[in-house]
Amino acid sequence: MVAFPNIPQALLPADGRFGCGPSKVRAAQIEALSSPLLMGTSHRAAPVRDVVASLKDGLRALLAVPDDYEVVLGNGGASAFWDVACACLISSRAAFGSWGAFGAKFASEAAHAPHLEAPLIDEAAHGSLITVSPRGTTEGVDVYAYPHNETSTGVASPVYRVEAPSALTLVDGTSIAGAAPVDLPQVDAYYFSLQKALGSDGGLWVAILSPAAVERARRIEGSADGRWVPQFLSLSTAIGNSRKDQTLNTPALATIIMAERQVRWLLERGGMEAVSAHCAQASSLIYDWAEANLAARPFVENPTWRSPVTATIEIDEAVSASELAAHLRTLGIVDIGAYRGVGANQLRIGTWPSVEIGDVEALLACIDYCLERVL
Repeated sequence: MVAFPNIPQALLPADGRFGCGPSKVRAAQIEALSSPLLMGTSHRAAPVRDVVASLKDGLRALLAVPDDYEVVLGNGGASAFWDVACACLISSRAAFGSWGAFGAKFASEAAHAPHLEAPLIDEAAHGSLITVSPRGTTEGVDVYAYPHNETSTGVASPVYRVEAPSALTLVDGTSIAGAAPVDLPQVDAYYFSLQKALGSDGGLWVAILSPAAVERARRIEGSADGRWVPQFLSLSTAIGNSRKDQTLNTPALATIIMAERQVRWLLERGGMEAVSAHCAQASSLIYDWAEANLAARPFVENPTWRSPVTATIEIDEAVSASELAAHLRTLGIVDIGAYRGVGANQLRIGTWPSVEIGDVEALLACIDYCLERVL
């Protein structure tokens, strides 16, 4: 085991939260939880419903949601939405793009759904990307799905519609929604959780749905073919409740309040143009550092595939990246370890809208300080 040096206090970032799971939560978001008549009150009463309405309106502005698309909230995280999609959006069969853990997990959910045909998968190795291809009409594919940003690998995909007659395109935006522009008319469901770029907490999913997706759910749930859809997984029920600015069951109110405050802050900063520029600058600092450093390299070799919010870096094999991450944690720099099973010796650094540029620069200086003294 390498003995890493203690790092001078002056080099440390002011805020050491760089996680790619739950992300940095700003103090103003925590303070918003003390607003009267919110925490500990009914989610069907006006004060909370007003916050839900504000969150939906803010997301419409931030993500440039088309007028005829719906902003829908549901209980559970984005992984719960996979089950919702298997129940209410996939009629018969789905085709998936998979280049990391989360595309593969959605495909696995569909594979285990007894009412669906076996999914078709376009797969790429970790660190690379593939464009999902339309299938022939005889293969019965009615949904195409892929991640916008693969949290586990740091690969970002362009957002595009898979051109296939009567098929829906579903895109997992969990780890990039709110940090990069998205052409929503290209997709029928753009879904995400709130604990990444929106700096909130778990417990809810949000889906931006096209009229075609709303109609697909209505048709499947209203059909007489015997498909049972539990109310908790009913997309039509979630749509109906969201139109009333509420959710089916009591939601995680703190998640809603913190997300609403974050969206408002992102709009005040200049909206998507300013926010995406900030994330691109922060992640570019890391990629440029890695390319210039003999002891590191970007895990994603193609620059056009590199995520602006989850920067993955391979470290020289002479140094254990996990031990380095553990050492930095003792100094208040947290959650920069690799996603399990991805890469050989990797660090994974979140560059969310809430992460300050100066803190990214300080993090890199701290890593350099360690590497220079052990190599």
